[in-house]
Amino acid sequence: MLGPPLWTRRSAPRYTRQKGDANVRVIILTGAGRGFLRGRGYVAAGRHRATGPGRLSWPDSFLRNTSNGERQNVRPDFQKKYSYFPSIQKPVIAAVNGPAVGLGFILTLYCDLRFASETARFGTAFAKRGLIAEYGLAWMLPRLIGPANALDMLFSARLVDAQEALRMGLVNQVFPQDGFLTSVYAYAKDLANNVSPRSMRIIKTQVYNAMFQTLGEAFETSEEEMVKSLQCEDFKEGVAHFVEKRAPVFTGR
Repeated sequence: MLGPPLWTRRSAPRYTRQKGDANVRVIILTGAGRGFLRGRGYVAAGRHRATGPGRLSWPDSFLRNTSNGERQNVRPDFQKKYSYFPSIQKPVIAAVNGPAVGLGFILTLYCDLRFASETARFGTAFAKRGLIAEYGLAWMLPRLIGPANALDMLFSARLVDAQEALRMGLVNQVFPQDGFLTSVYAYAKDLANNVSPRSMRIIKTQVYNAMFQTLGEAFETSEEEMVKSLQCEDFKEGVAHFVEKRAPVFTGR
């Protein structure tokens, strides 16, 4: 089952409850209103440097779940302020319903999938404000759209519309504005109802860890994980529902 899937930028405490709920198979991150997120207001920050720039306020438990502040079996790379999305053991989908600029743009990059409405726009204003690529943007963006496209977006600080974002590979799909979230929910429901949560969890870990591995290391990891998969409940259910021609009932175990 999909469970309550929606997490807006105003509902971080709700997310901290959902991330450990086995009934929630997929998380959707979207904007509360007509836009996704426009950034942090650096002009005001420059005028009031004593108080520092405005920041989104996430609970500490959003990032940490151990007493010493470090999460076990999670790369240090994925324990930073906004880079923790890859360590969440469920698919995180960015439903970009409008402008995603600056920090809003960065948040979409750390999601696993990005779906855009026709009104979505992507970009950074950093170079036009005398600033730089923050929060790991210089590492993540080229891996998604290639160095040339990444440098184009970062140098020019121009806004990229939804169709250009699709051509770049920045987003997975573009949906009409009317019924946008309905289309995103339909995709999420398919994952929740028809795919093994355990498989998604392991595959997500494989893909993000492979960014730091050689081909040989990724190959060896896949062999180890395949042996474990052949012994799990979801594998047995995956075979059973296929043979019996019925809907799957995966447990995630």
